[in-house]
Amino acid sequence: MITYLEFEKPVAELEKRIADLRAAADTDEVDISNELQRLEIKSADLLASTYAALSPWQKTQVARHPSRPHFHDLVRHAFEEFVPLGGDRFYGEDEAIMGGFARLDGRRVMLIGHEKGHDTESRLRHNFGMGKPEGYRKAVRLMEMAARFGLPVVTLVDTSGAFPGVEAEERGQAEAIARSTEACLALEVPMVAIVVGEGGSGGAVALASAERVLMLEHAVYSVISPEGCASILWRSADRAPDAAEAMQITAQHLKRLGVIDRIVPEPVGGAHRDPAATGRAVGQALGEELDALAGIDPVELRRQREERFLQLGAS
Repeated sequence: MITYLEFEKPVAELEKRIADLRAAADTDEVDISNELQRLEIKSADLLASTYAALSPWQKTQVARHPSRPHFHDLVRHAFEEFVPLGGDRFYGEDEAIMGGFARLDGRRVMLIGHEKGHDTESRLRHNFGMGKPEGYRKAVRLMEMAARFGLPVVTLVDTSGAFPGVEAEERGQAEAIARSTEACLALEVPMVAIVVGEGGSGGAVALASAERVLMLEHAVYSVISPEGCASILWRSADRAPDAAEAMQITAQHLKRLGVIDRIVPEPVGGAHRDPAATGRAVGQALGEELDALAGIDPVELRRQREERFLQLGAS
């Protein structure tokens, strides 16, 4: 069952009428196939036009949709194999950040990413995708392992931000994020990152400091959440839509600004309506980027990556 967002109410009403007509068609002798077809076309057109004109705040809602595909969904639909590896070898395991060996269209890669979970139990287990220090230290360990084996690194970024709890700060959250960002920049193997939902603050940058950064069409990427920005600027989270507009957090804004390199299209109505198609699109885009980076000298890879980030914001 689809969960409809506030701005999708007209679509929801049409689809309810379609469902009611289908139910009636099973018991009614009157032919209503033409009316059904008319409503289905109208619903599809309305959905397409709605998603073609989303505001930044509406895109934020889509990026946070409870049924949006996360790490495990994309692994299932984009990769042929995944062998998870756990632990940071210092403190413990953090299931907000997953990682391990994977195979993408025959290529062996090191895959790392955030997992938010889908229901109450899994969301608590994965801490809603908010990584702790041990998660970022695990990411560093896996990146270093990838470099030793000569494997490209692929990251799936989807977090509202790193976990802000006291215990995380006590275990060195800021230092762990900085070390993970440093590890990305120091890699001498190709690295491709894709923001698949939310890319929030340093918790996202720590896995997204790659030479190629992609975003799904309705993903968002920002230094702070719209609600957080609104609370600081206007003392009210109710101004989050204004903040989202001002911050230019959408894939379309960030592509124009040069923050990301490529936008990966989503199915009409968002990734949550067809996770399998989304996974295939993600896999194809990642494969194309890895092919383009193959064979580049390790020193040149580092230079390109560092130069890319030094140029952000330059006039």
